[in-house]
Amino acid sequence: MPCLTSDVQAFEAHATDADLDDLRARLAVARLPETETVYRAAPDPRRWEQGVPLADLVDVVNYWRTGYNWRSFEECLNRIGQFRTTIDDLGIHFLHRRSARTDATPLILTHGWPGSIAEFIDVVDELADPKDADAPAFHVVVPSLPGFGYSDKPVTTGWGTEKIAAAWVELMGRLGYSKFVAHGGDWGGNITTVLGGRFPAHVLGIHTTFAEGPSGLTTEGLTAVERKWTEETRDFWRHRAAYAKQQATRPQTIGYSLVDSPVGLLAWILDKFAEWSDTEDSPFETISRDRILDNVTLYWLTRTGASSARIYYESHNSLDPELRVDVPSAITMYPRDIEKYPRAWAQERYRQIVRWRSPETGGHFPSLEVSEYFVKDLQEGLAAVLAAKR
Repeated sequence: MPCLTSDVQAFEAHATDADLDDLRARLAVARLPETETVYRAAPDPRRWEQGVPLADLVDVVNYWRTGYNWRSFEECLNRIGQFRTTIDDLGIHFLHRRSARTDATPLILTHGWPGSIAEFIDVVDELADPKDADAPAFHVVVPSLPGFGYSDKPVTTGWGTEKIAAAWVELMGRLGYSKFVAHGGDWGGNITTVLGGRFPAHVLGIHTTFAEGPSGLTTEGLTAVERKWTEETRDFWRHRAAYAKQQATRPQTIGYSLVDSPVGLLAWILDKFAEWSDTEDSPFETISRDRILDNVTLYWLTRTGASSARIYYESHNSLDPELRVDVPSAITMYPRDIEKYPRAWAQERYRQIVRWRSPETGGHFPSLEVSEYFVKDLQEGLAAVLAAKR
């Protein structure tokens, strides 16, 4: 546990019964559209072509209203240990699980959108106190991004990935961790890249599922698989990234729906869990329904649909093309992730790649989809990073 001071204070999650009753009441009177026009008898590979199918959404809404238990998630967060601190006049919420091992290394895990700290709660214990005595152990810190979860919502512009990375250095320093390793995917991967590139005096090394190289690199010399990766990534940004354009240009407009309608919020987020996970039809093939609803309910209860969308307004396409990461880096490219970059491209930015993996399964949410592999890969990747630093 961190030393509690005026700078770092304990926090417990506890939604009011009134808020939970209001959520169930809203779900009960939701106005839904007609079924999508492309629907055919299941299994139809086009069922999700226009977004979340009505039948799937109705099933999840009914379970959310009558069967889902938010209190169980609250208990999990409180058991791990929650805290808040103020950095640059903004309250930052974080989980902190110290390892019992004396050789543990501080580790910060950063989520993205439409994720949250819910992405990591199932892996924190094993990372902190692994069952395998030979596996590395970590003092695990999992912050909520500004505008997400129990962190404060910025009231002025400027909280982009560069400022968030600097805040993470300050946060780790307050916990007594002047040097640490970092992991992230999605926006968390972007922030982890900035951490490694801007703060090598504090960051021992990084592990990431995001490895965007500088623009303008040639496909000459790439393998067939790598060329397919580049084509899929290009196709994603050209044809399936309307959500990002909306949130980067009009986060306030979409925010009204996301904060006012739990069904609208659920559909907006569930669509991404379905499309970005390594499944054939439903995201629930690999991710539990409860865990996705933990994530969505956290957005709902904290009213962060608009504030979380603003990270796109602040940072979309903002990664400095000149930024280079010279600290040891371990990189994993999951096959069904939305952005996949060849190693030859990645190493133009990440100058010391000590471990590269491209597993056969997994998508954008590996800590939820393939949690056992994710933990082992993270342990081995960070072990390689730390070995290279010695």
